[in-house]
Amino acid sequence: MEVIVNGRALQLDTPISLGELLAQLGHGERRVAVEVNREIVPRSQHASYRLGDGDRVELVHAMGGG
Repeated sequence: MEVIVNGRALQLDTPISLGELLAQLGHGERRVAVEVNREIVPRSQHASYRLGDGDRVELVHAMGGG
């Protein structure tokens, strides 16, 4: 199965949830905005949202500053 994460192809052995993908990428505990196929997925749905072959995932990190 292949998903595109921020424009880069990522091969996955098995279908996984969005939450599992974020954990694998080291973003499990970080505050990120996530869009799948141009639709924002609320944080409350990350664990249950199942990714499919060819899904396009965009991750955006919030940056603080002054």
